[in-house]
Amino acid sequence: MRALSRKNESLRKIELLAGVNKFADGSCLVSFGDTRVLCTATIETKVPMFLKHSGTGWVTAEYAMLPASCQTRIEREVVKGHQSGRSLEIQRLIGRSLRAVVDLEKMGERQIIVDCDVLQADGGTRTASITGGFIALYQAMQKLQNKYKLPELPINDYVAAVSCGIVNGTPMLDLDFDEDSNAETDSNFVMTGSGGIVEIQGTAEKVPFTENEFLKLLSMARTGTIELIQLQKKVVNSLNPKSEEE
Repeated sequence: MRALSRKNESLRKIELLAGVNKFADGSCLVSFGDTRVLCTATIETKVPMFLKHSGTGWVTAEYAMLPASCQTRIEREVVKGHQSGRSLEIQRLIGRSLRAVVDLEKMGERQIIVDCDVLQADGGTRTASITGGFIALYQAMQKLQNKYKLPELPINDYVAAVSCGIVNGTPMLDLDFDEDSNAETDSNFVMTGSGGIVEIQGTAEKVPFTENEFLKLLSMARTGTIELIQLQKKVVNSLNPKSEEE
């Protein structure tokens, strides 16, 4: 039996609270159960050197776990003098996921940085960061469009992410920390609103999984991301009541 009698194919309680930081160009406090991540987006009028004078924009991300986000204090990476391999891997995943639904040419030569700071970690911090990061990015894109009179919003689709795994031989959606720690298979799926797959991360922690098991996880993930994107659309519509998004 899962915590709170949750069904194997059910998400945890999801909350997307937009506009929680008055200084950011976009912000979202996202909760996947007891996992909470603050996502903020900042517009910059410069791009990385490899895009200078290209007329093309860029979207990137940074990720960090705050000291009290886990049961034992996490030392700030700035004190260590370098980021961990895990943080680098996750922030690159977030950046790739968000860029997958952005028209970089329509941005002009500007950059948006999405910062994802984990306030509390109970499994699925990277998937929560992508899902909430999109809401922060969307708000920043609205400001970018209004400030620079862009003819179109430079976003082509929605994007969300969810974890799946096999725990004690049973496929489950949206793993919390205890489930993730005991999973035989751990995976993360990033998908768009139109059904496209951006990225799949899948690892057999103990026993190799079969193709049929993978297809079951894929089906669960698709159901979960559809639900997450429906929640994103509600938030977007509340930001722009005249939006024609479904």
